Formats: sequence, C-alpha cells, structure tokens
Amino acid sequence: MLALRDSWVWDFWFADDGETHHLFFLYASRALHDPERRHYRAQVGHAVSDDLVTWTRIEDALVRADPGAWDDLATWTGSTVRGDDGLWYLFYTGSTLAADGANVQRIGAAASKDLLRFERLGEDPLLAADPARHEVLADGTWHDEAFRDPWVLRDPDGEGWHMLVTARARDGAVDDRGVLAHATSPDLRTWTHADPLTAPGEGFAQLEVPQVEEVEGRWFLVFSCLDVDTSAAMQTTGATGGVWAAPADGPLGPFHLDRVHALTDRSLYSGRLVRDREGDWQLMAFHHDGEDGGFVGTISDPMPVTVREGRLVVVPPAAG
Repeated sequence: MLALRDSWVWDFWFADDGETHHLFFLYASRALHDPERRHYRAQVGHAVSDDLVTWTRIEDALVRADPGAWDDLATWTGSTVRGDDGLWYLFYTGSTLAADGANVQRIGAAASKDLLRFERLGEDPLLAADPARHEVLADGTWHDEAFRDPWVLRDPDGEGWHMLVTARARDGAVDDRGVLAHATSPDLRTWTHADPLTAPGEGFAQLEVPQVEEVEGRWFLVFSCLDVDTSAAMQTTGATGGVWAAPADGPLGPFHLDRVHALTDRSLYSGRLVRDREGDWQLMAFHHDGEDGGFVGTISDPMPVTVREGRLVVVPPAAG
C-alpha cells in the first residue's frame, strides 16, 4: 500500500523498466482539510517498488506550471510509455481556469532519459478538445471542459501510437455523454484527432482513467465512474459506481459498453491493471470511501484478477 501521512493520494499509473515498478500518483496536502479541494492542488508524485506492495517515495515527477500557462492550476492523471527513441514520455492532464472559473483540461507531455527527471515538451499542450467531435466549455452543458486522463498505447500493427482520452460527446442526454476520445501519432510528439472510439448513450457522463489490456486472451476496457456521474437509467440499477470493466474486441475496440459490469464498488476508484514480476495481472486502485463514508486517499495493495464467463473479476482473498 502507498499511504502518505500528510497527503491524500488518488489517481495513479505505472511504468516498468524491467527491473523496477514506477508509480506516478496525484497527491495533495491534508492541510487543505476538505478533500474536494485536492483537485486544484494536485502534483504528480513518484515512487518505486520491486513487488508492487512496498513503495519508496522519490522526487516528484511534475508540478503545475507558472501562472499564465495552460497547466498552471494542476497536473492530473496520465500514462507513461517508452518511445522508439529510448525516451520515456509522461503524458498528463494539465488544467487551468477559464474567466468564469470553469476548469479547462488539455493534454501535455514531459520526457525523461531515466524515468527520474522529466522535462516538459515545450510550452504548449499537445492536444485539446476538438469542438467538431467533443463537448467544449462554450456548449454550456457541463461544469468543465472535460478532456483528460490520456492512455497511450502502441498501434497493434506497430505503426505509430494511439491515445484514449476521457471526453464528452457533442450530443445526447447531458448525463450520458461520456466517450473515449481518440488521437493518433507517428512519434509521440505530434498528435491528430480521430473520431471517438465509443458513442454517447451507454450510461456514463464520463469514463475516467481508461485503460485497455488483454487478460487471459480477452480484451477489456477498464475505467472508473461514480454513481453520481452515471445516467439516470444507470442509477436505477443500484450500482454505486467505482471501477468498471467492459469486454472489447481489441485494443482499439469495439468496446462493448452494453455489457459493462462493476469491478468494484465506490470504496475503490481509478483502478489500474498491472503485471507483477511473475507475469500475473493485478488490479490496484485508490481507497475512495472509508467505512464512515469519508474520503480515504491511499493506494491499495495489488489484487489478483481473472476472467470468468467472459467477465473480468477480482479474485477474493483465500479464507483464513
């Protein structure tokens, strides 16, 4: 488990250099008192581990930029991959406040030779919401301009890269517009928008921290969403929200959100699949709701997952 005495920890992602697991995580000081205030104070911390259980915190990976920059409010969730040039690319969400106080989110990146010291790739974002494809702040239907949580993966045929992004569609019921935005790149530095990989109307206002992996020969989209950000129809099912999984035909879909199922309840959030040193898939998530309903803000130990009857499930601990 990763727990910081003086800070809340929440969304996170991994990089594996073959010897060490690197954990990049959002954190903010508990001196804020109200955990809802953490979002605008987020920084990207960094810890390392040999076993995904015991973590050693090292120097932070990234902090927000100076006032006036596109990422001057906070640095949020991302993903880290190694490029063909040997550099490690840390993609992240940068946020800033619009004149009316709404939050505008864009995607940027920093690069590193050693996974320790990261430098931003220029002063401009790599990607922002495309008004032709995604809901933007000017549409006036949502409380922010949602374009965040980039998940970057290599093209299945080895030609370039793909980015999946939490975004919202231009049409549909306001509480049911969550989609996965899609962009492509030949080199991890230049990105071009493509059409979203999912459609609105699947029950979610947003699909946060997406990840796509193949587990036991089956592909799954894993994402997170609390019940308050699901559609009115989804809320009638009684699902509390948390981490969700949907079967997929491949790393770029189609994603079968009509067969989505809850992987956890809302006590866990921002679930990530990660392979341990034995090659087995584990789920890690941050502890969201405590027994008293309050926010916890620590990262769990790994939990084994398996596939049963076409569904991704967490393996319960052995009795005794």
